[in-house]
Amino acid sequence: MSTFWNLWIVGFVTANIIFIAWLLYATSSGKKSDQPAGPETTGHIWDGDLQEYNNPLPRWWLAVFYASIVFAILYLALYPGFGNFKGLLGWSATNELQGQEAEGRLTTARVLAKFDGKSIAELAADPEALGVAENLFAANCTACHGADAHGNKGFPNLARPDLSWGRSEAAILATITAGRQGVMPAWKDILGTESVTRVANYVYSLSGRPAPDITAAAAGAQTFATTCAMCHGATGQGNLRSWAHPISRVDTGSMAAHWRQSKNPLAMAGAIKCPRGENCSGSKKSGYSQPTSTVSRHLP
Repeated sequence: MSTFWNLWIVGFVTANIIFIAWLLYATSSGKKSDQPAGPETTGHIWDGDLQEYNNPLPRWWLAVFYASIVFAILYLALYPGFGNFKGLLGWSATNELQGQEAEGRLTTARVLAKFDGKSIAELAADPEALGVAENLFAANCTACHGADAHGNKGFPNLARPDLSWGRSEAAILATITAGRQGVMPAWKDILGTESVTRVANYVYSLSGRPAPDITAAAAGAQTFATTCAMCHGATGQGNLRSWAHPISRVDTGSMAAHWRQSKNPLAMAGAIKCPRGENCSGSKKSGYSQPTSTVSRHLP
């Protein structure tokens, strides 16, 4: 804090305390009055005979006011609030936060220590480990993947048996540790609306279901072979080396098992035009910020 603002706060706080103390003393002390003997009034008269008494405040009320002044002085002496003066106790919000974070890390380490060295299969069979994992998932993952892990719109479904990046322990650990990111661009300006619709019909048929528009699907197959197959594969099986998702799910019988937002060719066309994370509206993207949380707060 600069010297100017330090002096400003010190002067303002001091002046307020002195003024309040004087105001209480001035209004509670006895005054000489030229009025005849009897109750003292303010001199205000209504309706010819209604007068306002000028009685002093009760002593207990004044005592509470004076006590509040004493409390303010003691508080400013012990804690920050009087300019740059840090208080006799040396307390600060930063130190308090750092202490709570350190305590949270110790709690987290203590709870997670019992699971060190265990494989994913062993952890999956441990009810206590699953309880901890459920809380961690709810705190850090549900914003994108949903509370049931089926994925919010535009995000992967983690509950299906065939994950895009593999379901081995190494693949799952790599996904959680390093994350995954698709690199598909928006195709609306490259292919045009009509070609996107044709490709969407063809991709819909890759899941083993008949395309609503067979003619469009046949035309879309040619565009898919020349534009999409280099990443997604000739049959839509995907290519992990190019981080291209599998888009044919004959085994599940439903494209919605892989594309949460694509339950029909129209929705698929929208996903091809504007893949998740792309700004296709021309306006500034709002963006998503993952909330930060202390892990220990979500442990049992």
